[in-house]
This record gives sequence, structure tokens and C-alpha cells, in this order.
Amino acid sequence: MDRKDFLRKGLLGTGMLAASPLLADLVENGIDELRPLDVVGFNHLPSPTPRIMANTVLHKAATRGGADHGWLKAKHTFSFANYYDPQRMHFGVLRVLNDDRIAAGMGFGTHPHDNMEIITIPLSGTVAHKDSMGSSGTISPGEVQVMSAGTGVTHSEFNHLQDEELRLLQIWLFPNKRGVTPRYDQMSFDVKDRRNSLQQILSPRADDAGVWIHQNAWFHMGTFDKDFKLSYDLKDRRNGVYAFVIKGDITVNDTALNERDGLGVWDAAALTIEANSQDAELLLMEVPMQLN
Repeated sequence: MDRKDFLRKGLLGTGMLAASPLLADLVENGIDELRPLDVVGFNHLPSPTPRIMANTVLHKAATRGGADHGWLKAKHTFSFANYYDPQRMHFGVLRVLNDDRIAAGMGFGTHPHDNMEIITIPLSGTVAHKDSMGSSGTISPGEVQVMSAGTGVTHSEFNHLQDEELRLLQIWLFPNKRGVTPRYDQMSFDVKDRRNSLQQILSPRADDAGVWIHQNAWFHMGTFDKDFKLSYDLKDRRNGVYAFVIKGDITVNDTALNERDGLGVWDAAALTIEANSQDAELLLMEVPMQLN
């Protein structure tokens, strides 16, 4: 797939629609589908200096795209639905990083996806999931859900609780294989194992720690005491790493990050990490920088 097709596929997404003024005058509302919506375009504060080194890109939390549907309040690190920024399409094969808040009892009705690796990480509350593969159940903090959409799948996701907001991260990666048989998995982790450590939650192999996907990617999560330092060695030096601060303040490779900031690094063999606040939480996503 060449770069033009790569970006077009990233822009259109899979199942959930996204568009630019170059593609359409109107875009369907992929959330409630009640009416066509004008393309919003640049509905965020632009980063004045997103690239701080030749191999680094910084996305401050306040520069993310946003959507407020009442029941859903979302922040988009990369272009998604009605948020479009040509400089924020993807980081390597990392296509979507959505930070969602879903009101009690509300959620996404049944909708389709294909040829995408979809990872859901609940931060608080409980997700209720049901899909066309026959999988159904709930996912809570400390668990990770993965779905390989492959040839096509439909699913729904709701806030399982009637009295509590649900907060989650939804992450989409382009797969390294198209047209695979759809599959679903979820796994529970002992969060104590990520105290002052990086706990692997995802890999390319079924026999490795965490859930697995059809991509040469590794995800790790960590929770750190203030002033704790560690390093992360890339599994594949052709990859890049996108660091996303879930909570607190953390310095990665001498770049100070705050809550919900993101930092992408490539052409590097390792990262240095230092927690600047107590109980700071970090998600590291090592991903290929080119689509196979």
C-alpha cells in the first residue's frame, strides 16, 4: 500500500466514518447517525512546535481534537470522525488514539469494522461488549480487550453501569495482514506488577505476555513513584514508540510530559523515563513506522 492509499485508508477509517473537505462536503455522524454533519476541520489548538527533534513529535493534550455529544465526550490524538488535521493522521501504523468519557448507561450501538486491530483499555467504569462473533461480556480496569476486525465484524460497546461514567482508551492499528478471520480476546492483568515497572499487555505473538494482534507491536503500561527512573529498549529498532501519559507528569527522553500528552519517537534504540509526580501512569505503544 503506497502512502496515498495509506493516508486515504487512515482518513476513511473502517466502519466509523472520517472525512476531509477534499473528500466530501458532508460526513455522516458516526456516533448517532441522526443527521449529516458539516466537517468541522481544525477544531483544536494547533501545536506551535510539534516536532522538537528530527525523530520526535510532541502532541500536547490541549491540541487534541474533541467532540461533545452529551453522552460522549471524546478527545482524539489523531484525525477521527469530524476532526481532521492533515498533520495528525497517524503515527506509523497507530491510526486512532481516542480518550472517551461515556455517560452512565450509554454507548455505541452496533457498527461495523474491517481490517483493523482494535484495542480497548478501560480506565474507570465497566464496558459491556457484544459482537457478531458471539462474544459478549464486560471489561473493567486492569483488563485489555482486543478485536481483529479482519474480513468484517460488527459490535456494540456500552457503559455497563447506570450510575457511573465510563472512561476508556480506544486504539486502532493497521494490521500487517488483511482479510484475516475476525477474532476477539480479552485478558486480565495484575496491576501490582506494573508498579515501578513496564508491564507488557500486548505483543505480536500468542505465546508472549498479554493479548496478541496481527501487527509487529508491543504495548506496555506502568505506574511509578515520584522520581523513579527506568528505560525501555525497543523490541524492533525499525519501530517507533508513542508514549501517552494517562496520569501525572513524566519525562520521556528529556521531554517533560503532562497528563494526556503524547510523544512519538522513532529512529531510536531506547527511551529513558522518569516520573515527576507520584503514581504517574504511562502507556507505551511500540509500533512499525511503515505499513507492510
